[in-house]
Amino acid sequence: MSKKLEMQFINFEGKTSTISIDNPIEPVDPAAVSSAMDTIIAANIFATSGGDLVAKKGARIVERNVSEVELGA
Repeated sequence: MSKKLEMQFINFEGKTSTISIDNPIEPVDPAAVSSAMDTIIAANIFATSGGDLVAKKGARIVERNVSEVELGA
């Protein structure tokens, strides 16, 4: 099972932009995530089609399970 930390931001146009990090350290520290998001906004280093990142929207852990289906010939 793979996990990602998705940090969601609001850009200048009011749209959601997401930055994902694979295999985050668990348990995830909400204060550290919030601080990292503040730093990303302040540094203004990510360009989006809707302009600069201007605010935090949220963060979440996304888990993905994949199960193969065997097909009979």
